[in-house]
Amino acid sequence: MRIVLFGPPGVGKGTQAHLLSERLGLEHISTGVILRRAMRAGNAVGEEARRYITAGELVPDEVVRKLAEDALVEQRFDRFILDGYPRTRQQADWLNAFLDRHAAPLHAVISLRAPDEVIIDRLSKRRVNRETGENYHLDLKPPPPDVDPGLIIQRADDRPEAIRHRLDVYYAQTQPIQELYRARGELYEVDGVGAFEEVYQRIFSIIKQTASVN
Repeated sequence: MRIVLFGPPGVGKGTQAHLLSERLGLEHISTGVILRRAMRAGNAVGEEARRYITAGELVPDEVVRKLAEDALVEQRFDRFILDGYPRTRQQADWLNAFLDRHAAPLHAVISLRAPDEVIIDRLSKRRVNRETGENYHLDLKPPPPDVDPGLIIQRADDRPEAIRHRLDVYYAQTQPIQELYRARGELYEVDGVGAFEEVYQRIFSIIKQTASVN
């Protein structure tokens, strides 16, 4: 089972990827999580990525591609869900060619949709544990009372002005990839508004049609 979750920042890709991973036994490959680990470690890749992410820009392809390639090889090209990759046409062309060379084409590219105002509200209320990287939401999933409030922060790219810029970047550079996957017959669009379980069931119904669920 080889799945890509696609959609604008804040649409819920990470939450749904976590549910799919937990319930279907898929490896959740999130380049965003890997990059943030590198930033916390303070290594060269992390510091380079920090400059782009803080400004709401895309991290260069050569940095992200290496992370994705290593993760797919480790997973033996199967039973994975890619979250947040590909983000550019160049990344999509590389991913398709890489998987095709290993006889492992995608089963589905699932594109989550939500209005901008919903996304801005979601992300501006998101908080992150700076030690563990766990995400919270002030309304939907507040931090547990036993967690030190000093560890809970708002990422710079979760402020409203940065969110709007991230959406502009997405619509200009990432959304057009949908047409590539539509032409390949791999694209499925899903309404990302609603309770987590409602959105999950919409996604799961597509997966049942396109891939073997064990």
